[in-house]
Amino acid sequence: MEVLRPALININGRIYRRNVIKEENYEEEEDYSYMGPPEGEDLADEDETCDTNFIEQTDKGYRCAIDVPSVLYKYIIGKKGETRRRLEFDTKTNISIPKPGVEGQIVITGSHKAAVSSAVTRVEVLVESFRKKQPFTHFLSFPLSDPKIQEGFQRFKDEVLEQCSQDRGVDESIFQNPAKLHLTIGTLALLNEIEVRKACEHLQECQNVIRDLTEGKPLPLEVKGIEYMNDDPAMVDVLYAKVNMKDGSDKLQVIADRLVEHFVSAGLMVREWDRVKLHGTVMNTLFRKDSTVEDTGGQGRQTMSEREAFDARNILQIFRAHRFGEFELNSVLLSQRYSSDCTGYYSSAGSINFS
Repeated sequence: MEVLRPALININGRIYRRNVIKEENYEEEEDYSYMGPPEGEDLADEDETCDTNFIEQTDKGYRCAIDVPSVLYKYIIGKKGETRRRLEFDTKTNISIPKPGVEGQIVITGSHKAAVSSAVTRVEVLVESFRKKQPFTHFLSFPLSDPKIQEGFQRFKDEVLEQCSQDRGVDESIFQNPAKLHLTIGTLALLNEIEVRKACEHLQECQNVIRDLTEGKPLPLEVKGIEYMNDDPAMVDVLYAKVNMKDGSDKLQVIADRLVEHFVSAGLMVREWDRVKLHGTVMNTLFRKDSTVEDTGGQGRQTMSEREAFDARNILQIFRAHRFGEFELNSVLLSQRYSSDCTGYYSSAGSINFS
């Protein structure tokens, strides 16, 4: 990390500097220093920093309850309780945390409102930091599991194995499961049922905007052609099917970007690109070792050196314009990672329809 230009983190509109401290608690535990309010914000309101959490006055002082998923408790407790003790000592507060695995609220109490507010902010910074390190649990998807597309994919797979199986790294294990063909819009780490419900509610909030864009009708799509994203076609890890609107418009792209914008503003998703890269994975070397691995455009747990790339030059030359088929897309799904429903597609926690 650059010492003179440390990483910054935004918590409820306030900017904090992240300092990395080597400790026994974790491989790296992160400490934070408050950088002050954004430009133009009144410094006189410093003792009112608990913007999103209500600090109530009690007969013994002040109290604030914070909703934190149980999977993150350990980062606030620390090894043998060291992190919690340090927080309590520094802020002169008491931090009560539910038992491991029990969903509930972390309750912070103290004699002074400013002390409770400070402790709340430090806990929120820890939670926000370690939340980003959690593996994603759900993702927004456009399903491509229409029977016509599945048939076109199966034809593609059979012909590739027939004509290109002698090419390095090309074998049956790296093909996508046809029942799980999809476009990933964005990923989410939803760490308890409360957060899953919140994500479903936000998806429903997008219903009217999406229907305005689709004019209340399904979107006619064409799945045709393949592409790769790295520089060397002889060393490919992922091969994608190209998906476009039949009328040539960018309506599908606009819907995907609007959804990401909404979920990022709600704090449920992290923006990775300026625009969503819409692609339907048909071959992925991650499948070689684990056929259940989820493809979302990332590298997964394996590093690039652990993946066995394949030579896609002949595939790209022969199948560059392969036609998988046409279908009408009528939904956005909040899909659950590592799951299957009765159709073989990912189990859905929520959905909205275009018509």
